Amino acid sequence: MPKRAKGTFEVKLNPQPAYNTADGALLGRMSIDKQFHGDLNGTSQGEMLTAGSSVKSSAGYVAVERVTGTLNGKTGSFALQHSGTMNRGTPHLTINVVPDSGTGQLEGLSGTMAIDIAAGKHSYLFEYTFDTLDTGI
Repeated sequence: MPKRAKGTFEVKLNPQPAYNTADGALLGRMSIDKQFHGDLNGTSQGEMLTAGSSVKSSAGYVAVERVTGTLNGKTGSFALQHSGTMNRGTPHLTINVVPDSGTGQLEGLSGTMAIDIAAGKHSYLFEYTFDTLDTGI
């Protein structure tokens, strides 16, 4: 049965130079810094790539971030992988724990995270489990 963690976070996106600056490319790159509060208390740093389109409400992004902190009393770190699209204003976002990325007391962590943005405030719902690692011994 998955466990749940919820809370809020602040995010700071820092634009970085784009690799492809050709006319019409609409590609972007950003660094990510987050501060998590609630059942997950910690920080993260990551990288994001974005793609826009000629339709203002359509775009996509991928990102990877490393989260370091405490999850319901267990300390360590883990990586999250994001894949998001906006199709003419309709969002679709998938955020997964990168397999076997957990360290410390978060070793064996797997799960998915949902993000909600309301009135400019960010919140998360993280559903997770801990897997027993098979070391072959």
